[in-house]
Amino acid sequence: MDLFGTDGVRGMAGAKLNVFCALKLGIAAGIYYREHSKTNKILVGKDTRRSGYMLENALVSGLTSVGYEVIQIGPMPTPAIAYLTEDMRCDGGIMVSASHNLYADNGIKFFGKSGYKLDEKDEKIIEKIYADEALLEDSQKRGKEIGSSKRIDDVVGRYIVHIKNSFPKDLSLHGVRVVIDCANGAAYKVAPTIFNELGAEVFVINDEPNGFNINENCGATQPLSLQEEVRRVRADIGFALDGDADRLVVVDERGNVVNGDKLIGVLALASKENQTLKHNTIVATIMSNYALEEFLKEHNIKLIRSNVGDKYVLESMLDHHLNFGAEQSGHIIFSDFAKTGDGLVSALQTMAYVLRFDKPASQILDCFELYPQILRNLNINSKPNLETLEGYEAFLERITSKKIRHLIRYSGTENKLRILLEGKDLKLLENTMQECEEYFRGKIYS
Repeated sequence: MDLFGTDGVRGMAGAKLNVFCALKLGIAAGIYYREHSKTNKILVGKDTRRSGYMLENALVSGLTSVGYEVIQIGPMPTPAIAYLTEDMRCDGGIMVSASHNLYADNGIKFFGKSGYKLDEKDEKIIEKIYADEALLEDSQKRGKEIGSSKRIDDVVGRYIVHIKNSFPKDLSLHGVRVVIDCANGAAYKVAPTIFNELGAEVFVINDEPNGFNINENCGATQPLSLQEEVRRVRADIGFALDGDADRLVVVDERGNVVNGDKLIGVLALASKENQTLKHNTIVATIMSNYALEEFLKEHNIKLIRSNVGDKYVLESMLDHHLNFGAEQSGHIIFSDFAKTGDGLVSALQTMAYVLRFDKPASQILDCFELYPQILRNLNINSKPNLETLEGYEAFLERITSKKIRHLIRYSGTENKLRILLEGKDLKLLENTMQECEEYFRGKIYS
């Protein structure tokens, strides 16, 4: 059974991820957490999807049925769940969110008591418990042993203070014009509050969630409205979050999106100059442009590459005792301040670097030239092992012989094949991408 993907359990709400699935997951997670329980408390949060009500209540029913006291905090960013799980001394935390996906999908992410996402080994344990109907039944509590739940609305203040403390005390956002795109998601309240309290002149868009408009033509995956608003109000900078605010996309004062690898390079350099970058080393994924690696090398910063997915970035950071890692898609982890990618921490660290120069963001954040890349997502019918496809090894060798770096993989959360090609000749990349599509047509997509 493949219940978990690269970021928890995710799927269409009411279909793969229905009320029965969420109820069983709540029971299974409760049994798992109880093995190492210290406080008998579980924190549960969600984003702004309509289906969050259904899934949250099912999870809470499952958790209370095995004796847990559940704290529900409503719509809050995923990184807030990570922070508050540890801060409130809970045995674990659960976030109901499908991150950057549209409203029809939803997901469930699990955190340990330290605030880190559960690793694959722990997810497999929950998956095994989930499939054991007898264990689920035998674990049901009765009488006074049944748990309870309560909703707390004032914990948002703890998270806001925590995020503000990540911003250097000697700096102020007074006089800075900032546009924030909240993606009609979980940060629609906290993001404007943080920037207002730090003194910025804030223009907010997509901060009116209705349960169905999360990530719809807005946010980190669709920053066009942010680009237009930055130009319209003549802002100094713009920030787009995704539905659960663990991802950040930056737009400069000209309305241009700052490339994710360039942002990683700038923030890594800023950390080194502040003497806060552990071992002068960062983690980025195999998706990152080779030009980033060259830029870092010029500044005596080592790059370690991980698999795609913020949890793999974090694993590598922990393995090498590092405090900075990122994906070019906008998941940026400053582990001194957050246990997972946090779009608001990343935005404030970006602002801190920009404020140290008397130059516009477009000059400061455009720090090197990228090698051409083409990324294509193919909607697929199935996910066979790529290695078993006829002629696959020879096909890859042909690509490599053209001096093209390639990454071909399945999405962990969607029925898509992701193909990344990188090289110095754009025309050659385009022709090779056509060859890729022709090779896979008929094999895994029509």
